[in-house]
Amino acid sequence: MALQNIGASNSDDAFYRYKMPKMITKIEGRGNGIKTNVVNMVEIAKALARPASYTTKYFGNELGAQSKFDEKTGTSLVNGAHDTAKLAGLLENFIKKYVQCYGCGNPETDIVITKTQMVQLKCAACGFVSDVDMRDKLTTFIIKNPPEQKKSSKDKKAMRRAEKERLKEGEAADEEMKKLKKETGKKKGSAASKDVAAKGASTKKKAHASDEDHSPPRSQADDNEQAASDDDDDDVQWQTDTSLEAAKQRIQEQLSAVTADMVMLSTSEEKKSVKKSPERERKVHENGTNGTNTHERLVNEIKECLKKGSSANQLKSFLSRLTGTPQEIMNALFAALFDGVKKGFAKEVLKKNYLAAATQEEGSQMILLHSIESFFGKANPEVVKEVALVLKALYDNDVLEEEFILEWYQQGLSGGNKNSLVWKNSKPFIEWLQSAESESEEE
Repeated sequence: MALQNIGASNSDDAFYRYKMPKMITKIEGRGNGIKTNVVNMVEIAKALARPASYTTKYFGNELGAQSKFDEKTGTSLVNGAHDTAKLAGLLENFIKKYVQCYGCGNPETDIVITKTQMVQLKCAACGFVSDVDMRDKLTTFIIKNPPEQKKSSKDKKAMRRAEKERLKEGEAADEEMKKLKKETGKKKGSAASKDVAAKGASTKKKAHASDEDHSPPRSQADDNEQAASDDDDDDVQWQTDTSLEAAKQRIQEQLSAVTADMVMLSTSEEKKSVKKSPERERKVHENGTNGTNTHERLVNEIKECLKKGSSANQLKSFLSRLTGTPQEIMNALFAALFDGVKKGFAKEVLKKNYLAAATQEEGSQMILLHSIESFFGKANPEVVKEVALVLKALYDNDVLEEEFILEWYQQGLSGGNKNSLVWKNSKPFIEWLQSAESESEEE
């Protein structure tokens, strides 16, 4: 089957990896019952990651004709005789409105229906959330027939718990295997040592017998003296003195006087180096005071990037090139985006799509929550009151997940800064989140 690039703007790109089949149509019937059958609508819809009923309904809306998609047979019918080129043009408009990301143009998006019954496209490539024009007729059909949702955060949470339990069981099994191997190894080693000792004794006996055969005859007195000396050797216990003085004495005996002094000097210097010198403590203190300079530098660099009108994807790649820890970079990004914002903070958070792009990596959600804690901890009380609204806005837009928010809140209450206004003003949203979770579990 012939393939083509998804999106007319990418038609000339030979290396574009998102492709779909070319449309094939067939005119069926005659007279008033004439219909156009899109033969490969199921394959096209699968390539676009959209239900085939959406594309069929879109054709009917745009052509002002009745349309129907049969789920059992996979037949897509539109009343009337329509050219393939005309339907292909309508499909291109559908891709622009309901498939491609409005930010980066990537077709790797998911349809999301918000709690306020708004249709959005969430991009898996750049994290941008696109708002679909709700005046389009198809949006009503999408809300009534939502797409099959992927696994929710609760399902993911259950999967993570199951994965952790599986890993713990595997680690326990590995530990048991290691113990068994050690025990079998010890048994084999003891058996092997016994075999070696037995073989050594037999070889000694053979060698002793051969020596006796070739040695001249000895008197009974010589044999008695030899036996007495053997008994004396058995009574002697051989051991090595491992004390520091004995080690020094052995070093001095084996090395020359100059070399021994050099060895002793190096060991004493190593002991001294363990203790922090005043110079080292002073440097550490200076580095700590320079933390504010690092923050200001990062904030200025990010502001310069934002002034150029960079997209969310461009800013994400720019942040990965900055020098600093992930927490320092996230703190600087939050300060650069919302510096000077006072009332209406929650509305400003929704306008910024950069946070969604910056929280794509694993562990980045906790980093963002710590940045929110740091930012609101330094803000005036009027701004701190909106921390719950900010958390809910980020939660509703899938920037922050429930489990990370609850974990962050528990850590904050048990930490050293548990009397901060951040936790007091976050409490209503946390209680709502916990009650919603308990209700869903009861259901």
